[in-house]
Amino acid sequence: MRLTADLRRRTALSLGLAVIACTLPVPAAAALAVGQNAPDFTVPVALGGKTSTFSLAEALKKGPVVLYFYPKAFTSGCTIEANAFAEATPKFEALGATVIGMSNDDIETLKKFSVEACRNRFAVAADAGARITAQYDAALWVKRDMADRISYVISPEGKIAYVHSSMSPEGHVTSTLKAVEEWKRARR
Repeated sequence: MRLTADLRRRTALSLGLAVIACTLPVPAAAALAVGQNAPDFTVPVALGGKTSTFSLAEALKKGPVVLYFYPKAFTSGCTIEANAFAEATPKFEALGATVIGMSNDDIETLKKFSVEACRNRFAVAADAGARITAQYDAALWVKRDMADRISYVISPEGKIAYVHSSMSPEGHVTSTLKAVEEWKRARR
């Protein structure tokens, strides 16, 4: 009985940390700086409830990529952010940019999240073991296997063009959209 109670306490603590991570306006800190090479990756993704594979290298052949990391699907802040990216996806697409969200949620959870929160507009990636999160130095400081709320704009040359780092879901879409618009203007 004692082991079960201890396991319940640890589970409650982990869930509590996840809720705190997704709701508190704690400043985030991205280590990848503008101008650095963006680590390449290929991951399973969900879009509209269906799974496929996303390759950063392939997506960059079409234009810039907006890669945003978020802590946990179906939490309040992450749902707000996904809804905002869903609403703005047509604007990103008009500029030639691809939007992709990433967390360490499993692909089954993301299949549902891609329909409900992302509204079938953009893919969400399953980063098993938070490997890509670590490569982008986007791990949450209180729980290293969970992503922080960090958005990157990656240029077609594979370089970090812009970084927005804030645990608040507000600002990620407007700032990355502005960065993509500025990138596009500079190429004319």
